[in-house]
Amino acid sequence: MDQLTFRPYPVDPNSDNFLGLSSEFAEFEKSEFVILPVPYEQTTTYQKGTKNAPQAVIAASQEVETFDEELKFEAYKAGICTLGLMEITTLGPQKMLEKIYQATKELINQKKKVVMVGGEHTISIGAVKAFREKYPHLSVLQMDAHADLRDSYQENRFSHAGVMRRIGELSHFVGVGIRNLSEEEYEFIQQNKTEVFFAQELRGNDRWKEKVLKKLGSDVYLTFDMDVFDPSIMPAVGTPEPGGLLWYETLDFLKKLVYEKNLVGLDVVELCPIPGLVAPDFLAARLIYKIISYIVSKERKI
Repeated sequence: MDQLTFRPYPVDPNSDNFLGLSSEFAEFEKSEFVILPVPYEQTTTYQKGTKNAPQAVIAASQEVETFDEELKFEAYKAGICTLGLMEITTLGPQKMLEKIYQATKELINQKKKVVMVGGEHTISIGAVKAFREKYPHLSVLQMDAHADLRDSYQENRFSHAGVMRRIGELSHFVGVGIRNLSEEEYEFIQQNKTEVFFAQELRGNDRWKEKVLKKLGSDVYLTFDMDVFDPSIMPAVGTPEPGGLLWYETLDFLKKLVYEKNLVGLDVVELCPIPGLVAPDFLAARLIYKIISYIVSKERKI
């Protein structure tokens, strides 16, 4: 781990790791999963604070019950190591993305299942680049309120507003839950036949989950922007958009995704913690643990 740009948290029963796990289940060498916290925030434009998300999620996770009431088991026993906060470079987004790429690549080489916690959405580019090298036919599933398909935003091609434009240059992707985009982005979707499932199209349509899965290849990377949720359950995002997904329909889809595809890695981004309001932080932590639990239950045939 010496070559990485971050260090593991001290592994002991009182350490600030995801779920507050004891060393038996949080040591790097023994863990199947690795939480990679990246508090990067340089291109956000409305509500700021995504840099505080990784620490808020880790803190909230320590109040999450490790027993899953749906699956009737404890997934944490597969091992979940929490790495230290990645050091943020001030040399520009491309340098930061290179650091994320190198760190993710190293974790993949060490056969870890990577769960990156941001931070703004831009960080996904570095992780996707690493996974694309490992899985040549990788599909990326974008769950998001925004298309994020601008070629450049505020004279920056590596902005959160253009993250999927850059990812699309690396890999095939499918967008789900989109409900806010510019005319430029709409024209790009039309001209390139980009596969996007708008939020309005999901309402009253029970078959949308199967349709999305059919558009994805076997190996899938999930980039989950928290603003895909409706603001009624997720107000703590930079740009809340009405008309989003709710908790159980999202879990149902993610369970299908895990069981029917090979989910190789994921990130959860764009949480913008609100001081004094911990429910969104807890939701994000619970979401991450649910996805981990689905992966473990598939592997263990639970």
